[in-house]
Amino acid sequence: MPKMKSNRAASKRFRRTGSGKIRRGHSFHTHILTKKSRDRKRKLAKPTLVSKVDEKRVGRMIQQ
Repeated sequence: MPKMKSNRAASKRFRRTGSGKIRRGHSFHTHILTKKSRDRKRKLAKPTLVSKVDEKRVGRMIQQ
């Protein structure tokens, strides 16, 4: 049986941490930034973790 292919789009968007959790970036931080507050933009720039309910699905997509 051939190897499973990872979802290339997901591989570029998600990364595993050292403890095995999955890290992701925030949305809404690329354009139309003038109406967003400074604090909000700073928080959106930092990565966060994928929610617990999505971890299994995203983990299968990136296969790491």
